[in-house]
Amino acid sequence: MSASDDQILALQVANMRPQDAGASIARLSTAAMQKLGIREGELVELIGKRHTAAVAMRPYPDDEGLNIIRLDGLQRVNAGASSGDHIEVRKAEPRPANKVVLAPAQKNLVLQGSGEALQRTFLHRPMVAGDIVSTSVQQRIHDPRMLSLPAYGLQEIRLIVISTQPRGIVQMNEKTVVELRPQFEEPKEARRADVTYDDIGGLGSSVEQVREMVELPLRHPELFQRLGIDPPKGVLLYGPPGTGKTLLARAVANETEANFYHIAGPEIMGSRYGESEERLRQVFQEASQNAPSIIFIDEIDSIAPKREQVTGEVERRIVAQLLTLMDGLEPRQNIVVIGATNRRDAIDEALRRPGRFDREIVIGVPDQNGRREVLAIHTRGMPLAEDTDLDEIARTTYGFVGADLGALVREAAMDALRRVLPDVNLKEGIPSDVLEKLTVLQDDFLSALKRIQPSALREIMIQAPNVRWEDVGGLDEAQVKLREGVELPLRSPQAFKRMGIRPAKGFLLFGPPGTGKTLLAKAVAREAEANFVATKSSDLLSKWYGESEQQVSRLFERARQVAPTVIFIDEIDSLAPARGGGLGEPAVTERVVNTLLAEMDGLEDMQGVVVMAATNRPNLLDPALLRPGRFDELVYVPVPDAKARLKILGIHTKKMPLSGGIDLADLAEKTLRFTGADLEDLTRRAGLIALRRSIDASTVEKDDFDKALQEVRPSVTPEMEREYEEMLRTLRQESPQRRQIGFTPLSQSID
Repeated sequence: MSASDDQILALQVANMRPQDAGASIARLSTAAMQKLGIREGELVELIGKRHTAAVAMRPYPDDEGLNIIRLDGLQRVNAGASSGDHIEVRKAEPRPANKVVLAPAQKNLVLQGSGEALQRTFLHRPMVAGDIVSTSVQQRIHDPRMLSLPAYGLQEIRLIVISTQPRGIVQMNEKTVVELRPQFEEPKEARRADVTYDDIGGLGSSVEQVREMVELPLRHPELFQRLGIDPPKGVLLYGPPGTGKTLLARAVANETEANFYHIAGPEIMGSRYGESEERLRQVFQEASQNAPSIIFIDEIDSIAPKREQVTGEVERRIVAQLLTLMDGLEPRQNIVVIGATNRRDAIDEALRRPGRFDREIVIGVPDQNGRREVLAIHTRGMPLAEDTDLDEIARTTYGFVGADLGALVREAAMDALRRVLPDVNLKEGIPSDVLEKLTVLQDDFLSALKRIQPSALREIMIQAPNVRWEDVGGLDEAQVKLREGVELPLRSPQAFKRMGIRPAKGFLLFGPPGTGKTLLAKAVAREAEANFVATKSSDLLSKWYGESEQQVSRLFERARQVAPTVIFIDEIDSLAPARGGGLGEPAVTERVVNTLLAEMDGLEDMQGVVVMAATNRPNLLDPALLRPGRFDELVYVPVPDAKARLKILGIHTKKMPLSGGIDLADLAEKTLRFTGADLEDLTRRAGLIALRRSIDASTVEKDDFDKALQEVRPSVTPEMEREYEEMLRTLRQESPQRRQIGFTPLSQSID
């Protein structure tokens, strides 16, 4: 049966999942394959604006029965189609390739080496002259002869098919001669494929919103004419740095085949009067002459700030010129302006109205599934070891944006290189057996994680302490409360939704000094695997009027951006004392209390943010902070009893060489009213006394502890204990609905 007699189907193009990108495959339904008369693994011809071919594969389970064909970005470029288009699909009749000429698809890449290994890489893969193909690791055979690349070559390489013999659809085999040209050559019919939708991950519905606002008006303006409405003129992308705003704009321009004009603030600034506005006008004029066009203004807040807040006349004129140019765009001129910023509130309000920037789309921090997509994209061409678990890495990288994950993958690759570089003489070249062993391990990623921090929290985030729950002794009930309030919502958020309840927003740890309140917070930070932000009053209070409240608001804003986050405020009584006790202005702490109340229980949602605070004096705190909805749980951290003291002593003497005559249980009975800090000091002094007795001492004796007991006194007096018990009774009476120490633990659910 000839190709002309084959069944031809019209299928709608949809995006491929990132893990399948670069493999020259097409996923279509079982019914479609039956109509075409093909089986899985056979070739189909794709007919859009260009002709290309792909290997037919079974659909994703969710796609069965749908009239779609899933293609990756390169296949869409090769077929001359975009996502949402309809293309014709029929059974392909490939011929064996006698010769294939390939070249780098990037202008700045120079390749040296023979094409022999490329024959193995692209074995049985279909090709058409003008196609762009990828040496994606899913299909790549790691052959050291393949390419002579420098150390940064741990990535996928895109090559362009310059020509094939014979012409048409060919398929490589063992006899195909492959010629690799060293530098970029662009066939006349080729389309740019440097950035496609396959290179973007973790943005979820934001990509669809941008496509709806940008791609649809540029490619199908007749839809808007039929509806009698004007297409949107502009879209503002905003979000934290590194989330992919610029990358998304370039991908949309490539996928829509639109001309792309990039504007950065310093580029249009001129020294002469009116020169900046003239340059801006030239960009818009050139875009209108070469429509369809996308004008992308990066960091738009730098050239269009609020006019009432800037002193320079140039910025005001540029804002006015930009307003005039956007108003002057004809509705059906096929030009869309995309602005990107991470400071949306700094932009002049006149730009943020319909008719200029019609929609503001948030490009946020990716969730766990989004991070997994981004990691799959960045490791697409990386030789990963079998023990590498990208799912686990995605789970533990809370708050990481796309740029952070890219840096993480790069650092992991550098760690892999450091392992082999000592055995290599770079002057003599890299031996093939070394290249074969060059793989990136899970340990490389874990090592890189210690050096990469979420960029949105780089100024305020601290390194999570290395304290685990087993390092905390005598606070079992407080531990269970914190695990319920912090760990359980992170690990099982669906359980709270099923019950129709919200997780606790805040935890206040209070008790005598030295009982382990800060230690509990450190353990929560370590065990919850969430972003941990620790702050104190000196970090937030400022001598400038209004600056303290801004610091508090900024802290919560960043925490919300990279949720889940634990905010820990130590000695909160110095930051948020009861209002009404101060005299005169500026009354800074009263305004800070107001800001804290608004942030914890205000109009903005605290989704994924938990506030923990510690204090020795809860009676000094403002009462409004102690109600449910702010600090939901008041966790009393008491002086440890004998059983708890025994456990604490066991923790502190874990690495201490004790003699056989030491009875820790008896020691725990003698240390009445000792806090965890007192017991740590006791073991430290006993070790010092042993060294004082003999610098060569190998064990700590019972007498050393007896002498240390004479030097150490409990820091909590009977009067302090009675005072805290009175505080506890007062808080219980004021908040009878609160659960205190007696409750049924949910630790079984957590474990």
